[in-house]
Amino acid sequence: MGKKLTLLVLRLLMNLLLISWISLWIIKPTVLWIQSWRQAEDTFKHTFFGYYGLSFAVFSLPPIALSIIGLIYLSLLPQHHRLTGGGRRAAIVTVSRPAIISSFIGIVSCFEIIAIILFLVFLAWTFYIRVNNDLKKLMPLKTMNLDLWQLKYFRVATRFGLLAEACLSLLLFPVLRGLSMFRLLNIQFAASVKYHVWLGTGLIFFSLVHGGSTLFIWSISHHIEEEIWKWQRTGRVYVAGVISLVTGLLMWITSLPQIRRKCFETFYYTHHLYIVFLVSFLFHAGDRHFYWILPGVFLFGLDKTLRIVQSRSESCVISARLYSCKAVELVLPKDPRLNYLPSSFIFVNIPSISQFQWHPFSITSSSSVDKHTMSVMMKCEGKWTDSVYKKVEEAAISDTKINNITIRVEGPYGPSSVDFLRYDTLFLVAGGIGITPFLNILQELACENRFKSPRTVQLVFSVRTFQDINMLLPVSHILFHPIHNLNLTIKVFVTQEKKHSNGPTTLKEYLAQSQVQTIHVGTDEDFSRFQILGHESFGRLATLVLITVLTFLGLLIGLSHFFIPNEHKKHSNSMKLAASGAMTTGKEKVPSWVPDLVIIVAYVIAMTIGGLTATILQWRRLHRETKRMTKEEVNPQGSNFTESTPNVPIEEHGIHIGERPKFEEILSEFETSLRGWSSIGVLVCGPESMKEAVASICRQRFQCFGVDDSRTINNKVNLNFHSLNFSL
Repeated sequence: MGKKLTLLVLRLLMNLLLISWISLWIIKPTVLWIQSWRQAEDTFKHTFFGYYGLSFAVFSLPPIALSIIGLIYLSLLPQHHRLTGGGRRAAIVTVSRPAIISSFIGIVSCFEIIAIILFLVFLAWTFYIRVNNDLKKLMPLKTMNLDLWQLKYFRVATRFGLLAEACLSLLLFPVLRGLSMFRLLNIQFAASVKYHVWLGTGLIFFSLVHGGSTLFIWSISHHIEEEIWKWQRTGRVYVAGVISLVTGLLMWITSLPQIRRKCFETFYYTHHLYIVFLVSFLFHAGDRHFYWILPGVFLFGLDKTLRIVQSRSESCVISARLYSCKAVELVLPKDPRLNYLPSSFIFVNIPSISQFQWHPFSITSSSSVDKHTMSVMMKCEGKWTDSVYKKVEEAAISDTKINNITIRVEGPYGPSSVDFLRYDTLFLVAGGIGITPFLNILQELACENRFKSPRTVQLVFSVRTFQDINMLLPVSHILFHPIHNLNLTIKVFVTQEKKHSNGPTTLKEYLAQSQVQTIHVGTDEDFSRFQILGHESFGRLATLVLITVLTFLGLLIGLSHFFIPNEHKKHSNSMKLAASGAMTTGKEKVPSWVPDLVIIVAYVIAMTIGGLTATILQWRRLHRETKRMTKEEVNPQGSNFTESTPNVPIEEHGIHIGERPKFEEILSEFETSLRGWSSIGVLVCGPESMKEAVASICRQRFQCFGVDDSRTINNKVNLNFHSLNFSL
């Protein structure tokens, strides 16, 4: 009862912080807020806390505090809530149903449409209030002689910068991994990345209008050479704005799908220009505007630091499987207490191939079954994955130990709860290497002692060639030795080959003839020395964030008092000057770039301290785990399923050769086979065209906010679409 009350209080605090931060953004452009904030500045600048501490506490602290409380909430969340989602299915599935399906923007849910509309309304509100106030108090610029239309256009262009600032303030939240707040909404990293793309596109658009229009006004007024290189003592630093615009545009161009897929290295390395972009933005916009975007920058910097600390630990490959379909499965040692949920993934780096490239891969093994190992499978179709295949192949041929191949792992990352376990039935659709998350899911479903899980599952697996069927081998023990209470049927579609006259006819025969080379390497010592520990617990992550934010706040206030005149010591003199209207603040007595440097120095030192603290915690954890592993007997084998009398005849695992799956017919047939009311979780992982096709079928059967009663299905079923992602 006490834990439930604590969780309730934490949820209320998170909602309060979120509402407060959103409310600040809404009232920010109003005259009432501007006047109130100036009064607050005048009050706090005479205190030890100062203007800078006040700005950080009001503008930056709420999202960071939300992250800390969210991590504490996740650390206290009971295990069965993570496995069943805590009973929120009705609300989640309603807003997660696909509403827009387009090859250009992909699949957009009702929840995402609502969020986009609200964000656009907020941008329109901010722009209207700011421009309206500017035009009412239009004053000519002292440095430029502009016509009335030029002056109005210049003011409007300036306010487009505020819209870019709003996009930038949210830009980095979707790409957080260990500190991701989207985990509280059960939105995984692979799904939230598209929000980063949308916000980045909006940022570049508004920045181009802002910067391009400003340059246009300078050009027609013949002031461009004078203004663009000006690094004035106070006010905007325009050359920094130009640098920020150019680097942002370069990152956006190289992130376009046409370039990213063909030249991933170019995309990866140019995206590290975000450091130049953010520093340039700080010098251009000033510290007042930077405090609004600081929460995302702060959490991203700490998240990146923690990932670097974790990735410094090296592991090895215990064993590997080489598939004839040019796929390779790597088995890695892990801490037996490291648990992860289905559809989780890790980032992998192999220094002997590339020191800097990290690639995400879905975990194919289940932590409920494999306590000591973790497996990933990759289809070797790119330059990096092809190098991995060749390296393992060479090790197999030369009989070299695979554990000489050093590997670094970051993660695992995954959902905070598994929503699909709450459905009565699952309809799984996989295309090619998109089968990898379902290998994990099937093993999890086959595990005993599950609180609640679907017992009727149909898997539709579409591949190009017969050899691709080999990727089902990791779950062959489930396919042909059915597990207790698991009703599993599989339909395999081979799209680009024809049936051989003397070839196998059943799925079991195809898998029996699979050409797979298994290489067993590794000792008990490897399990203790190179085990993957995973990231820190949610409780420790919350502590690390708290330590880092307190360090930053202390440094911010301390450095500000040291480098910027301290007003509270001259309070009596300032009151006299204020009466005569000649008062100046400490901030106005120093160049505008000094407060910017204070923020940078405080940020770098705080991140360094956070990284050192994380390093110490990881070293102690590794040392403790190594001692424990040497005392225990390591048994990497073993499973946790219960075999029973088959519920589903093996003949139902059908193979269809030379044809593509007709999802509407298959789904209708599957629905008809169900008896009584059933909620169906539809999970898809594969090419975008496959996801869009299945999402369209689900949308046709249901309206966005309820069941479409016009459908002609005898059984009462409830379809719920989910899209999974996999590494390419």
